[in-house]
Amino acid sequence: MSRIAAAIGGSKVHWYTGLGPVHWRVLTACFLGWVFDGYEAYALFVVLPFVMKSLLAVDQLNQRAIWAGVAISATLLGWGIGGMAGGILADYLGRKRMMMYSVFGYALFAGLTAFSTSFVAFCVLRFITGLAMGSEWSTGVALLAETWPDRARPKGAGFLQSGFGFGTLIAALVWLGLSQSALLGDETWRLVFVVGALPALFCLYIRRAIGESEKWAEAIRAQRWAATDQIAPHAAALGKKRPFTLSEVLREPESRQRIVLGFLLSLTTTVGWWAISSWLPEFATQMAKAQGLSSPALFAARTALLYTCGAVFAYLLSGFIADAIGRRAYLFFTYLGALTLTVVTYLWTNSPQLLLWVSFVNGFFTLGCAYSWMAIYPPELFTSSVRATASAFIFNGARLIAWLFPILAGTLIQTFGGVSRAALTLGCIYIVGLIVPWFVPETVGKPLPQ
Repeated sequence: MSRIAAAIGGSKVHWYTGLGPVHWRVLTACFLGWVFDGYEAYALFVVLPFVMKSLLAVDQLNQRAIWAGVAISATLLGWGIGGMAGGILADYLGRKRMMMYSVFGYALFAGLTAFSTSFVAFCVLRFITGLAMGSEWSTGVALLAETWPDRARPKGAGFLQSGFGFGTLIAALVWLGLSQSALLGDETWRLVFVVGALPALFCLYIRRAIGESEKWAEAIRAQRWAATDQIAPHAAALGKKRPFTLSEVLREPESRQRIVLGFLLSLTTTVGWWAISSWLPEFATQMAKAQGLSSPALFAARTALLYTCGAVFAYLLSGFIADAIGRRAYLFFTYLGALTLTVVTYLWTNSPQLLLWVSFVNGFFTLGCAYSWMAIYPPELFTSSVRATASAFIFNGARLIAWLFPILAGTLIQTFGGVSRAALTLGCIYIVGLIVPWFVPETVGKPLPQ
């Protein structure tokens, strides 16, 4: 407990000592960018049943779980491809410029989604929106890591990651309000994506409020191309011509080991959330109907809100916990909790009222803790010249595989006749997260690689 108290602020030098307006503006920009990403991702889940009812033929609705999986997978695939490309470009063009491109792109195509005339068009637009969304995260994480001092960096990264939780919370609240007003009747879902176009205005703030990362600019000027600090002193031996960042990350043995292990952990998180936790509102609806509740949709919305609140709580605490117990212990703690809560939620929870509280704890682990480490840990493993590329590979590369799992989950749900068995089957992925942490380097208390 004393170590946790010290990490939160019990030491003589507080974690926030030395932070100025520039640091907080950087955090605000990166945080808001991730808020918009969270909004777009979760908006899809809350309106998808109404989108399918509006755009699918009657006979297609009999396989709605599979069609839902297709829509989710299209977004996830676009997110993975866009994230990989955006991370690489951020190491060449700079963090600030790529963040502006990303925000404007996903705001534009999110707005266009509102005008979908068919389910195919809807999925195509979600894919393109995912392409734009993908690059924002790795760009923001790299910018914050290279701007904030070492003592405060993990906390700032946790605050940044909380933006996704706030974004999902906003999406749930926006849909709750719009669904109650029913301004467009059965087509009210379109207004959710109209709201998603508003972040385009945020580009003006990015342009005026923040500057480029000095650490990245210095690494480029000094031609430090090594991917890790293990061989950074010998970087000159690589020559003056800059190697392709992704090739450099995969070329060095130490870097390659770090990125493969990080990728496995990211895949565990991504499959767990998109193939299991994303079905929690549907599971809540099924349970509410089985118990004879009068408003299953409203109960599902409340469940989603509590799940998101649990995630936000974890985001805000993650930097403090990771500093207090170390990165490896934090990772193990995260996936043990995710595995346990998957079993508790889908096997042992048998009443709607209990599900509300279980959802809060589930969100703490499967969304909050399970994603926070990606903002804290990968930037500590790689140097400035490849940091965005490596972070993007770990975070978004997993989506290039995980995009198949929502379709698999939808097929399993269709086969099993419910969410529970599919969730428990796919939940075995969390076992990977119990093994991998003990093979990654411990970085707590160490300076950021240059």
